[in-house]
Amino acid sequence: MSEVLVTSPADGVTQVTLNRPDALNTLTADAVAELHEVLTDIAQDRSCRVVVLTGAGHAFSAGLDLNGYGDEDRVADEGHLARTLSRQREIAGLAQQLHELPQPVVAAVNGPAAGGGLAFVCASDVRIAATPAVFAVSFIRAGFSACDIGVSWLLPRIVGAGRAHELMLTGRRFDADEALRIGLVTDVVEPTRLLAAALAKANEIMLNPPLSVELTKQGMWIALETPSFDASVEFENRQQVFTALTEDRAEATAAFLAKRPPSYRRR
Repeated sequence: MSEVLVTSPADGVTQVTLNRPDALNTLTADAVAELHEVLTDIAQDRSCRVVVLTGAGHAFSAGLDLNGYGDEDRVADEGHLARTLSRQREIAGLAQQLHELPQPVVAAVNGPAAGGGLAFVCASDVRIAATPAVFAVSFIRAGFSACDIGVSWLLPRIVGAGRAHELMLTGRRFDADEALRIGLVTDVVEPTRLLAAALAKANEIMLNPPLSVELTKQGMWIALETPSFDASVEFENRQQVFTALTEDRAEATAAFLAKRPPSYRRR
């Protein structure tokens, strides 16, 4: 059985479901490799406008499978230290892939999101939680550093440095209501409404031209690394010129004025 399911619940939307429900969708070598392949394919798929990321069963993802990652043969071949570094890079690379996808990623957090699961939530662009969702950095409680899979960079930029420090130093669990209050998620809904809410958000995004959405996602994340206000404004100026000269910009304006649905071509 595939450990990552890929479906298309609506035109323009690709749903990626972590599919180890009996193991809380924890990460193994096979699941990580499969997810890398899926995300690589999605990045090249121009028919995909928005990605919805969720988990099968009652969990989003509880992070690394502490019962065994499944790469013992490679440990024997490479040695423990070198293989552990390779493993870390493989898993962290998933957060980088999500972050760098041209399409926005909507995380539909259906249940526990801990460790690597929290990292995937943070690396997404829009986050919606079901009421049973719980979150935790986790790895510090298992004896590792909490600075893992990009969370030390992402979490402070989403919820603020003060709250991120507290969450990472304690490793405590927090629920969906707190996640909403601190700004980690934008909405909390009942479990039966989660995927519908994620698709509704995807549809809102797809009202906008594809290239405009791609450049906005890129620009928003780059702005978090840009050293000055003036540099950000000058970057925005170029984005505005690029999008102003597209065919889709003219179509967006015409559709708005005519009060009709737009028809975009990514041109």
